Amino acid sequence: MSKRDYYEVLGVSRDVDDKELKKAYRRLAMQNHPDRNPDDAEAEARFKEAAEAYEVLSDAQKRARYDRFGHEGVRGAAGPGAGFHSMDDIFSQFGDIFGDMFGFGGGGRRSRGGPQRGSDLREDLKLSFKEAAFGTSKTISVVRHVDCETCSGSGARPGTEPVTCSTCQGRGQINHSQGFFTLTSTCPHCQGSGKRIEDPCGDCRGSGKQRSTREVSVTIPAGVDTGMRLRLSGEGEAGSRGGPPGDLYVFIHVEPSEVFERDNEHLHLRQPISFVQAILGAEIEIPTLENNETITVKAGTQYGDTLVLKNQGLARVQGSGRGNLVVHFAVEIPSKVSSKERELLEGYAEAQGIPVKKGGFFNKLKDKIG
Repeated sequence: MSKRDYYEVLGVSRDVDDKELKKAYRRLAMQNHPDRNPDDAEAEARFKEAAEAYEVLSDAQKRARYDRFGHEGVRGAAGPGAGFHSMDDIFSQFGDIFGDMFGFGGGGRRSRGGPQRGSDLREDLKLSFKEAAFGTSKTISVVRHVDCETCSGSGARPGTEPVTCSTCQGRGQINHSQGFFTLTSTCPHCQGSGKRIEDPCGDCRGSGKQRSTREVSVTIPAGVDTGMRLRLSGEGEAGSRGGPPGDLYVFIHVEPSEVFERDNEHLHLRQPISFVQAILGAEIEIPTLENNETITVKAGTQYGDTLVLKNQGLARVQGSGRGNLVVHFAVEIPSKVSSKERELLEGYAEAQGIPVKKGGFFNKLKDKIG
């Protein structure tokens, strides 16, 4: 089944600005939010579809590629739905858009008394062009909150236990009546846990969490680009009340190459050649990712002509094979020539019937002799 056009999904025109785009996505998110449509598979599918469309169109680079190439232009690690392995991934990335609608907090999910998944974390990682091209392994230090070792995350002093919250009677929520309506909100005394700590742990002061620095190894696949992100499952903040930990998202920043210009998996190289090489042809050496390679400059090469070297570009992060290396020839004209060189060029021009400005040493000498 083919994907729907992202602009059609969000119900906007192709020239929509960022403000209207965000408004359109928020409206659809509210309509199809899983907490407003429990056990509704179709609403959940629309919710995910809208998130995928907004993720692409809200990013200037991805939107430009999508406008030009369609879905194929954003397919892959940096493409639609990258990292959206669960509903929580969507709430984590776009939680600021949901705000506190429906009374939700912490990324758009209702606070309940049961286990709560930990928050996701973000780390930014800068790579050299070579590291991005060939892939590498990096170790990063991640500061996060983990369960307190002293109280095992309960928040209560060892030997004691949390007690049932008297405000909400252990439900984690309280009701407020306003006319004909009853509004439900998180209990302000137990923060939705249904339990209160009367004798807090001395090490974590009742929070059940401690700051910890962990060294995390990150494997970088070959061909990554700026804006891509890697998801490390379970490396985020610890969950609450026995909930699973969040994830760690590593955002990639690649330094530009001093030699090549990058276009996704393709590379471009500006290669200067002399006008003599352009006319007569030549064998020259150029740099590639791995080493130098000899190529042939055809006789009669013009400025801007290209030579495509197949599979000499970057690895495709999603998929197999590599991109191409495109060599762009730049014919250079010398600003000065010797008398001998000028005489030869004037002779060539005369043979071709090309009018040129005379002024070489030998021409001046001939004029003097008569």
